[in-house]
Amino acid sequence: MPPSHKSGFVSLVGRPNSGKSTLLNEFVGSKVSIVTPSPQTTRNVVRGIAGDERGQIVFLDTPGIHKPLHRMNQRMMRAALTALEHVDLVLLIMDASVPRGRGDRFVLELVRKIPTKRFLLLNKIDTMRKEDLLPLIDHYQAEPFDAIVPISALTGDGVPELLEETFRVLPEGPAYYPGNELTDQPERFVVSEMIREKLILMTRQELPHATAVTIERFEEGGPVIRIHAGILVERDSQKGIVIGRGGSMLKRIGTAARKDIEGLLNERVHLELHVKVRPKWRDDERMLEALGM
Repeated sequence: MPPSHKSGFVSLVGRPNSGKSTLLNEFVGSKVSIVTPSPQTTRNVVRGIAGDERGQIVFLDTPGIHKPLHRMNQRMMRAALTALEHVDLVLLIMDASVPRGRGDRFVLELVRKIPTKRFLLLNKIDTMRKEDLLPLIDHYQAEPFDAIVPISALTGDGVPELLEETFRVLPEGPAYYPGNELTDQPERFVVSEMIREKLILMTRQELPHATAVTIERFEEGGPVIRIHAGILVERDSQKGIVIGRGGSMLKRIGTAARKDIEGLLNERVHLELHVKVRPKWRDDERMLEALGM
């Protein structure tokens, strides 16, 4: 280990749609966390690994802080809060382009109680005027942050400066993962997330929170990797939306997901999808366990 090698664990926290997953992918330089316009897309803690000659950072992308309405959401919130424990730095990401509300105040109060270093990231500055950003920075100067950093996770503006600040406050230590690893998520999890991303994007606002993806078979060793995945919905009407007229929607989802999966695995993939109705699966503890939540 070089004498000045830094390493540590850094949690990304914020409200839904604040830009946590987009920022994680920007840090890592690759897509390890799915991104959609739908709030609460991230359901599990996703780890992304970034490193260079300065050291290695393990980032934890967490579910957006929100009021839980189902057991699934309760588990999401527990995962998010647990990810704030035993880390070296917390990055609170706020959407600077929208007015502050009660949800922002709740997250701020939560972060105030964390006994570790914390940065405030004012995200989406690419969508706002500079004259509107400066008063916002002044407003948060009174808060107990070790740094306030304006960024755009989408364009990368301010991210190199943020990385520099992050390395500055991390302790010296060894690399926790081999240098070529970008995430410690199992391939099956990443594949299921890629399918779920296409499902959310293509069904838009019709049913994003009522769906989940399970990998039922993952067969390697032949000329083609054969993957069989199930899409869970809660009602027959939702099943019809996912399948589409003559199976057209399911085919679109499968084709788009297969391309991403082949890029991930660097091998040809045969992907089979089918849709299963599981009423109230979001409140089914056994199903949530099976989904790794």
